[in-house]
Amino acid sequence: MPDAEKTRRPRRDTNETTRQKLLAAAREAFMAGGLEGARVDDIALRAGINKQLVYHYFGNKDGLYTAVLEQVYHEIREQEAALQLGSLPAEEAMRKLVEFSFDYLRETPGFVRILVDENIHYGRHLGDAKTVQAVNKPIIDLIEQTLDRGVADGVFRRGLDPLHVYLSIAGMSFFYFANIHTLGFAFSRPLDSKAAMDERRAHIVDFALNAIRNRSLVAPSP
Repeated sequence: MPDAEKTRRPRRDTNETTRQKLLAAAREAFMAGGLEGARVDDIALRAGINKQLVYHYFGNKDGLYTAVLEQVYHEIREQEAALQLGSLPAEEAMRKLVEFSFDYLRETPGFVRILVDENIHYGRHLGDAKTVQAVNKPIIDLIEQTLDRGVADGVFRRGLDPLHVYLSIAGMSFFYFANIHTLGFAFSRPLDSKAAMDERRAHIVDFALNAIRNRSLVAPSP
């Protein structure tokens, strides 16, 4: 390996390590206090890195926040892709997607917090993100393909918009976890208990699948 190549590679590796440390520290800070509550000094201290490197790699705090948003979207989409839903029968694939959507939010509460915070800012940072639209498009394409397979198999009804199906699936779980504490107090139910979350998960799966099934296969209520 040429000497110049040996010199460049460790520097690239060090740069990426530094960048990832800053992203990890920023993610914790933004999930805890949102964009307004997080401070660059605190993020640098968490990462154990000079705060000037925040500006070097990300430009400013908003640029760092945008990078964190891109990261969290990449992670959920990578895990969805790992489900390999295209290899499953249509109804099984949709069931698995609904279950995953609930379980991911259950296991990653910070994802809910940071998206709620970005909506407070009207999604303006996502508008600056270079990859977020490209990384999110495949899940809509996959749902469309799964719905088409289900229609061909006679198990799903026709005319379903894949984006609206996704919004309904994601929305049922997101609303629950974004409001779990206030709803629990409002209705005197321990919605953050394991039993309550298990019950809600089963309901959402059943509700979502019944909404997209071929109606001729759904038995009428007695």
